[in-house]
Amino acid sequence: MEAKKVKVSVIIPSWNTRQLLRQCLKSLDSKIEIIVVDNGSTDGSPQMVEKEFSEVILIKNKKNLGFGAANNQGTRKAKGDYLLLLNSDTIVRDSAPLMMAEFMERHPEVGALGCKLFNPDGTVQFSAGRFPNLLVALVMLFLEHWFKGGFVLQSYDEVRAVDWVMGAALMFPRSIIAKVGLMDEGIFMYMDEVEWCYRIKKAGWQVMFYPDPQIIHFGGGSSSSGRKEPILSIYRGLIYFYKKHYPGYQLPILRMMLKLKAAGALIVGGLTNNRYLKQTYAEALKNI
Repeated sequence: MEAKKVKVSVIIPSWNTRQLLRQCLKSLDSKIEIIVVDNGSTDGSPQMVEKEFSEVILIKNKKNLGFGAANNQGTRKAKGDYLLLLNSDTIVRDSAPLMMAEFMERHPEVGALGCKLFNPDGTVQFSAGRFPNLLVALVMLFLEHWFKGGFVLQSYDEVRAVDWVMGAALMFPRSIIAKVGLMDEGIFMYMDEVEWCYRIKKAGWQVMFYPDPQIIHFGGGSSSSGRKEPILSIYRGLIYFYKKHYPGYQLPILRMMLKLKAAGALIVGGLTNNRYLKQTYAEALKNI
């Protein structure tokens, strides 16, 4: 007997997000294949999935392998023609994965697709961005607060070609894996979707933003240290990205900008006795 064809698989990496994960799973359509990859949680997340969501495919890791590695495990297991990488700290509205898959069926030139993300308070969350060339990196590090998104990160009300979309909700067709490969496991967390979208575009596919499907994204659900870990991971991710994809002369310039940013934040932290700034950027300087 021929196995039933699966159109959409949703892959959810999770690390100690039991309550958020439960909300996420409840919001998903029963018509899709759901794979949870637990990265060594100690909060009872895998037990909750086994008890309350028996239809979900559960992969249990003994330790936290990182975002990209967990997504790659789920991708290898998935049977769908279209795969959605979905954060565990999300709530899906109105069958968004099926809407995204239907869009991709109509647009085979698209290799990665993002949708509209919202903060829990209903405000729009920026979820599409530009690749981090030196100008973009400069704005990210020194000017983004004043730009309030817009230049580096944005959200749109119309279908639009972009450089990359946030990995919190990123759909791709299975067919790209043979040419592009899986996510780079050299990036533990943050910047991995940027690097992957770079390879997808380089291979000739488009990366698109499609605003009709909507997903609530809480953000930071799997970060162990609040704002600190994202900053450190972005520093490491930028350096990794430049080493892999950009001309060698650009890396020293990036390092100089990262050092200036870290030094400035350390000075501010010292003057204001801000422990977060002092600890975060002292460690960031060690990573440069």
